[in-house]
Amino acid sequence: MAKNKTTETTASVADFLNSVTDETKRKDSFRLVEIMEEQTGFKAKMWGPAIVGFGSYHYKYDSGREGDAPLAGFSPRKAEISLYLYQDFEEKQKLLVNFGKHKTGKGCIYIKKLQDIDETVLRQLIASSVNYMNNKYPA
Repeated sequence: MAKNKTTETTASVADFLNSVTDETKRKDSFRLVEIMEEQTGFKAKMWGPAIVGFGSYHYKYDSGREGDAPLAGFSPRKAEISLYLYQDFEEKQKLLVNFGKHKTGKGCIYIKKLQDIDETVLRQLIASSVNYMNNKYPA
């Protein structure tokens, strides 16, 4: 069984975020930490070398693969910030209508900067993600 590459580490979130060279992305990342800590009730932790995660859940797939992952998180990538927020498809679509400038991928929402999005909707997405994952993967 393959080992999950993205696991919680003891690396410093502040050191990681301070290494982000783009000033706007760095400031936005520190602001995202504040927002996500408020919304999830969990302190920021590093997951792997580049994901800032909040809380965790344990998953087990039908294939037998299992592991732990953050309930919510983000990563300041070179092109944009990846938000790791999970909802059922309909809930996500409803919330994203008023979210602002973004793109979506399989499991991510991509934004260029916080200024482009509605912080109230972001907070709703985070709360919805934590609720969804706690229901899907009860402790």
